Amino acid sequence: MALNAESLVNKSLELVSPPTTYTLLNDLMNDPNSSAEDISAVINTDPALATRLLKVVNSPFYGFPSQINTISRAITIIGTRELIHLVLATSVINSFNGIPSSLINIDEFWRHSLACAIAAKQLALKCGQRAAERFFLAGLLHNIGSLVIYQSMPELAKEAINSAKFGNEVIYLSEQRVMGFDHTEVGQALVKAWRLPSSLGDVARYHHTPTESEEFALEVAIVHIADILVSSAQLGHSGDNHVPPLDAKAWDLLGIESSALTEITQVVTTQLDDLTSVMM
Repeated sequence: MALNAESLVNKSLELVSPPTTYTLLNDLMNDPNSSAEDISAVINTDPALATRLLKVVNSPFYGFPSQINTISRAITIIGTRELIHLVLATSVINSFNGIPSSLINIDEFWRHSLACAIAAKQLALKCGQRAAERFFLAGLLHNIGSLVIYQSMPELAKEAINSAKFGNEVIYLSEQRVMGFDHTEVGQALVKAWRLPSSLGDVARYHHTPTESEEFALEVAIVHIADILVSSAQLGHSGDNHVPPLDAKAWDLLGIESSALTEITQVVTTQLDDLTSVMM
């Protein structure tokens, strides 16, 4: 049977653990009989996770005037949903190990992803979206399929990288030619296997081809623009040596002035170092 995105993810699940704590917390959040104390108790069973979360909440990224010393207090200050999203973000960043440095500098990969996360959240706010933290997650995870490919198919990944570099094309096109599928399909398959929100899968799948998204068009368009913005500013490195082409319809969907991009880029560059230092 020919290898495809779904079968690659199924083979990779032993290497890439699903974010089980996030899944448990998300189930609790959707349970009307659960409380913030229940969520706090689950997080506190993982001291390393609790420590990472408190470092993020107390970082300049949030800029709270006083120290937050407990998970319960963090829930009160930033809310249950945002804290659970931070659990997913920190868990995923720590999920991938053993990726050859000859393929990707993993720190630069996550720096690019975190920059996209910040940019996506800022773009969502400019668009008048509430609960903008979901756009942060979408930006963070849009290239997650690349890591599966790097970890599970390093030889073919290298071939695709070289082909894109010398053929002067974006990486997903060379992946399709070399492997028969690309990181966007793998990302969507991983999101599904991990039982994450389907909006994250749509963003992973269509961030290079946003007009193909039907159910989550705005989320995909925002991350599409964020990816281009961050790639143009050379904030981190996704593994692609070319700035992805802009889809004009995606830009029109946002309905914001182009002058907002300069302001958003400044926000990203201001927040990025602080966020990477505590998330990674």
